[in-house]
Amino acid sequence: MKKFLIPALAATLLATGNLYAQTSKVESVKQELLQKTTLGGYIIGKASVSDQDLGSSVKSHSNIDLRLVRLYAGGRIWDFKYNLQMEVNGVSGTKKEKGPRIVDAWAEWCKYGFASIKFGQFKRAFTFENPMNPWNVGFGAYSQLSDKLAGMNDRIGEHSSGGRDLGIQLQGDLIGSKSGSHHYLHYQVGVYNGQGINHSDENNSKDIIGGVWVNPIKNLSIGAFGWSGSYTQDGITVDRNRMAFGLRYESKWTVRAEYATSQGHKISDYTKGEDGTMTVKGTDHADAWYVAVGVPVTSKCKIYGKWDVYRDNKTWNSQKAIYALSANYTFFPNLKLQANYSFVNDKNTTGDGHYNTADLQLYLRF
Repeated sequence: MKKFLIPALAATLLATGNLYAQTSKVESVKQELLQKTTLGGYIIGKASVSDQDLGSSVKSHSNIDLRLVRLYAGGRIWDFKYNLQMEVNGVSGTKKEKGPRIVDAWAEWCKYGFASIKFGQFKRAFTFENPMNPWNVGFGAYSQLSDKLAGMNDRIGEHSSGGRDLGIQLQGDLIGSKSGSHHYLHYQVGVYNGQGINHSDENNSKDIIGGVWVNPIKNLSIGAFGWSGSYTQDGITVDRNRMAFGLRYESKWTVRAEYATSQGHKISDYTKGEDGTMTVKGTDHADAWYVAVGVPVTSKCKIYGKWDVYRDNKTWNSQKAIYALSANYTFFPNLKLQANYSFVNDKNTTGDGHYNTADLQLYLRF
């Protein structure tokens, strides 16, 4: 009896030990994940006024609202970075889908600086400005180039996606400087659904978006970007082929300048007849550019100026130009007050195309 009892007891103890080791390993991973995860968020409140004459369709020319309320959780475990970000303000169910929703949900394998892989939902790899956090743009809004041609509120009719999509991206830094302060070359290329955030693919093609830039000195980047893809809505598919070129210098002083050109009709350009045939109107070309300069006044205050142009038909009579000034005062790293003024000259409207806007925005991060 003892001959059988001792091996059975030994096997039971071994199995128990393995189970305990596996349980301990799982608990260890959980603890490491929790300890290396940062929870936070930010709020941007806005009070605005405009003198644009829109007739009886507008009840008020002034407004107080929440521009953005975001909550996020992110960190790094082993060779993986991860991030989950939610927008929690707005009203859900609207056509433009601006209500509470997931905006970022990604993980990135980043063991090697020359080749990291990101997958999930994240910013499209198009233009310098699009990936920037609203805290760092310097103005009360992104440029029209980013808004209309980088997938924020895209000209083609895509739902509001904040410049993001679902996909996988390869990126890396090459040729480090002798001082170790920066790399001379950066590249990034991604494959995306092409339908914007929180939407599955609706056609048999994928969007290819990429960029490459050189950094001749620290804080200075000169780059080019490309985008080839399509978008489908209500059975209508439109092309989205774009190029962008830009320069970015970010230090105490800021200089950013970008130009983008687009080929592809809007969804609204198509009309379906009673016999089922499709007719298309308008042009399939558009472009945009901006030049922004930031000047430090004090260690806490920085003044920005911007010339911001979007041409919906790539013609001068379809131009909307915005001349903007912005003053940013940083009380603390997580508290900033921003005053913005813009003069708008919009030739692409039959209404009042010459008007002024001003707003005051409070940035709070926690």
